[in-house]
Amino acid sequence: MNSGRISTASDQGAHLLRLEGDVRLIMCTALDEYLEKIFSDPQFASVWVDVTGATGLDSTTLGMLAKLAIRTKERFGFKPAMFSDNPGINRLLKSMGFSKLYELRSGESVTNDDTAELPQVDASEDVVRQKVIDAHKTLMSLTEENRKAFKDLVQTLETG
Repeated sequence: MNSGRISTASDQGAHLLRLEGDVRLIMCTALDEYLEKIFSDPQFASVWVDVTGATGLDSTTLGMLAKLAIRTKERFGFKPAMFSDNPGINRLLKSMGFSKLYELRSGESVTNDDTAELPQVDASEDVVRQKVIDAHKTLMSLTEENRKAFKDLVQTLETG
């Protein structure tokens, strides 16, 4: 059973992504599809990521969030905001190089919002494996420590 959840909201090109609980790779296909939806929005103006309710973020989730920030910067010229007030999550984000990618802020992004839970999406093992590889390659591109930490995993997944 997955104890994590991802909720989303959007209004006139402003997008909110809220991660709660222990968010793991089981949500990677749904998250990837939602990120594509954000980038295809012709009114895209901003994106906020709220992890104040997260108790854990696995490396696949972190890689996908890194991809979101990198693509936002490349296509729209700004760093998205990420909200967190959990000291453990904050340390994780900083250790993974997220301070280069996001405007890291404390506290919640919005307290009264109308988010809808992102439903889990089934995908083949090959599709999930490729998403995991891509997410980890993104993390590897951020810091030398990440490259060393995930090099063997990526090699194993690519040959498997």
